Parts: sequence; structure tokens; C-alpha cells
Amino acid sequence: MSSLLPVLFFGFVLGIKHAIEPDHVIAVSTIASRTSKLSLSSLSGIFWGIGHTMTLLVIGIIMIVMERQIPEKIALSLEFFVGMMVLFLGIISFRSTRTISIEREIKVAHLHLKSLLIGTIHGLAGSAGMVILTLTTVNNMLEALIFILIFGFGTICGMMLFTTVLGLPFVWVKDINIYQLIVKVVSIISVLYGLYYIYHIGILELFNSILSK
Repeated sequence: MSSLLPVLFFGFVLGIKHAIEPDHVIAVSTIASRTSKLSLSSLSGIFWGIGHTMTLLVIGIIMIVMERQIPEKIALSLEFFVGMMVLFLGIISFRSTRTISIEREIKVAHLHLKSLLIGTIHGLAGSAGMVILTLTTVNNMLEALIFILIFGFGTICGMMLFTTVLGLPFVWVKDINIYQLIVKVVSIISVLYGLYYIYHIGILELFNSILSK
């Protein structure tokens, strides 16, 4: 057990680092910016992490049991879909500023469900790397299960901290014009990054992978 502790700590730290990757934080930012309550902003990060962890756990364990890896084309296709999602979230968020009010009332269930769904999609895209990482880090199925759970806990903690910090300016801002401007900036960043991600994954990597076969 003592020899496993450094591995688990490594997984926890990697989980935190993984949570704050650009495509993750940009996607969640479009949701966390829609509430005036810091607790709800933090919860959006927690639910993202839960969705992300559930997907990694289910797919990761299945692939490890079957002793298979996710094919490169499928992995790249899932990453391409993430780019589409980030682009879509940016567009929706930008359009919403036309009708948004300073109270930023939003249905809590809708906020949590949306965060959970985004986390699930990100988990699908990251499952290939998770399988490889787990196989090269642990020795048996029990250790694999614990490692993925600890990694997932790290992603939950990392995203919760990020969305809490991100939520502060949105909670403090009371001027509707300034708030709309901040949301528009976040939305534009999401759109631009989504386009970059689609080009980088869809054209440079996925298309080349198809041609090379």
C-alpha cells in the first residue's frame, strides 16, 4: 500500500492539472459566468468533474479489462467533437447576452445538467489517454480503479477551484453593461478556441490520420 501512495498522489496532481486544460476551462467558463451566486459557480465545476470522472471510469475500466486501446481515429473524432462543443457553447453564450439581466437567474438543475454533460463529453475525449496512463502506472485492476477515481477526484477539485475563482468577478460586477462585456469576451474566446481546435484536430490530425491508412 505504501508503494501505491506516491502513484495515487501523482494521479491526484495530474487530475488537477488535467482539469485546467484550455478546452476544459473555456467550455466551463461559458456556464460559470451565467450565475450571480458563487456557490453555483463552484458547483458547475464540481458537476463537470463528476461527469468527466464517470465517463473515464466506465470506458477506462472496460478498455483495461478487454486489454484494448481506443483506436486513434475514434480518439481524434471525439476530440474533434469537443472542438465543436466549445464553438457551440461560445456562440450560445454570446447570443444570450442580448437578453441577460443583472440578476442572471438560471435554473439550478439546468446549470448542473449542462456542466455534467460537458464533463461527460470531455471524459469521452480524454478516455484514450487515461487508458494508456493507467496501464503504464498501475499493476492490477484494483489499482487501476483506485487510480482513475483519485485522478477523477483531482479533476473535481481542480475545476471546483477554477470555477470558484472565475465566478468572483461575475459575482462582484453589478453594472449590466460591464457584465455583458465580460461574458462577450469569454464567449469570443470560446468561439476562437473552438475554431482552432476544430482545425488542429479535424484537419491537421484526423484528416491526415485517415489519409495515412
